[in-house]
Amino acid sequence: MSDHERAAAVSRETGETTIDLTLAIDGDGDSEVSTGIGFYDHMLASFAKHGLFDLTVDCDGDLDIDDHHTVEDVAICLGEAFDEALGDKRAIRRYADRRVPLDEAVASVVVDVAGRPYYEFEGEFSQESVGEFTSVMADHFAMSLAHNAGLTLHAAIETGDNAHHEVEALFKSLARALDDATRLDGRRSDTPSTKGEL
Repeated sequence: MSDHERAAAVSRETGETTIDLTLAIDGDGDSEVSTGIGFYDHMLASFAKHGLFDLTVDCDGDLDIDDHHTVEDVAICLGEAFDEALGDKRAIRRYADRRVPLDEAVASVVVDVAGRPYYEFEGEFSQESVGEFTSVMADHFAMSLAHNAGLTLHAAIETGDNAHHEVEALFKSLARALDDATRLDGRRSDTPSTKGEL
C-alpha cells in the first residue's frame, strides 16, 4: 500500500461464512455487495455511498440458519480492513460525531479512531426485522466493526417508529462519522496522540 492509497483486502473462511472484501477509504462511494441478504446489501451500499468509501463484499454464509454469522463476519472483515488501511493513523482527524435523520428516525454516532476497542449502544428498534435482516443485528454490526477496527464507538437510536429507517439512519451516521474521523488533516503530519502512536 502506498502512502496515497489507504486501502485493504481481507479474506475470511470459516465453517459459517466465506468472505472476500476490499475497502478504499479515499474512494468515491462505489460499491459492489453480495451477502445474500437484500436489506444488508442495501445498508452496506449506503454505508459506502455516504462515507465515500469504495467497497466490495462477496459473502457466502449459512443463511439456512439465520443472518447472524453473515452480518457479524462481514463486519469483522470490514473492521479489519479499516484497521489495515489506516496503518499508523498518521495525520487523521481521529474524532468525529454525526447525527443523521431519516424521516421520523434519528441516529447518532460518536467515534474515536484510537486503536482502543470500546462500544456502547442506546436505543431500541421498533420492529424485529426488516426483510430477512434481524434489526438488532445492526447493533451487532456496529459492535463487531468497532472491535475489529480498534474504534471507541458510541451509537444510539434517538427516536423512530420504523425499523427500516432506524437501521438505515444508524448505518448512515456511522458512515459519515467514519468519513470525518479518517480524513487526513493537512495541518499535521504526525499521529494525533501525545503518546506518539495509536
